[in-house]
Amino acid sequence: MNHAASSASSQNSLAMTALLVGGVAIAGSPIFVRLSEVGPMATAFWRVALALIPLFAWSWLGKDASADRRPERVSDYALLVLPGVFLAIDLGAWHLSLTMTSVANATLLANLAPVFVTLASWALFRSPVSRIFMAGLVMAIVGVVVLKGGPGALGDGDLAGDGIAVVAAMFYAGYILAIGQLRSRFSTNRIMIWSTASAAVCVLPMAIFAEATLLPSTGFGWAMLFGLAFVSHAGGQVAITYALAYLPPAFSSLTLLVQPVVAAVLAWILLSEPVGIMQATGGAIVLIGILIARRG
Repeated sequence: MNHAASSASSQNSLAMTALLVGGVAIAGSPIFVRLSEVGPMATAFWRVALALIPLFAWSWLGKDASADRRPERVSDYALLVLPGVFLAIDLGAWHLSLTMTSVANATLLANLAPVFVTLASWALFRSPVSRIFMAGLVMAIVGVVVLKGGPGALGDGDLAGDGIAVVAAMFYAGYILAIGQLRSRFSTNRIMIWSTASAAVCVLPMAIFAEATLLPSTGFGWAMLFGLAFVSHAGGQVAITYALAYLPPAFSSLTLLVQPVVAAVLAWILLSEPVGIMQATGGAIVLIGILIARRG
């Protein structure tokens, strides 16, 4: 019994570490997007398309592939494709919102995904939500508001753009929930290959329609796209997908609020964007909120 409890605790610790590593990896995506030589929709396409390279390589090199359950019915394939459809709509809405409203509004509203994950988990799956968890969730959201400059910084947005950012948050919540449901049936790599490929298929028409060109013109431009695909998607999303086999989707999505904190630090280091007292305070509030929610 003690051995089983110790094993479960070890798995939870490893899953928590993977979740945080995934959040940090994804937090670097705004840097890659900012430095990309192609438009936001083209960047979104290459983000998922190029990520298939390490995902397929991992699949071919994997020693436990024979133990992986294969999809058998049409419904299995549909469920494997669904997260990619959600992710494609999330990326498209997120990038569109950045062109219509303020960066502060788009970032804050897109980070409301944990709220939708919590509500949907309760409404659809009757997952219990404790008061301590809700307190941590509220505190973390307040921290993101402070990090982005406080309520006063959110007044220069556009209502339509704000609404599209909320749509992005809703579909990212759907992505997290769909991945969470699949992890009890399929391996991390199988889920990632199917969801990433379906996301690429869905994003490509949006990129062709919205962008003048899909190809970067220099090696540096390609390096940014490969970095986005390999580090932020293949690395970050794989770590998160692994963690969702052991951690509740609501808590997992809340922990991802660490992304804007890490993104602010990376922008300070790599892009010389200053981090003021308000940003530091907001980051601290986010982290405290996550710690409180973990106790719940």
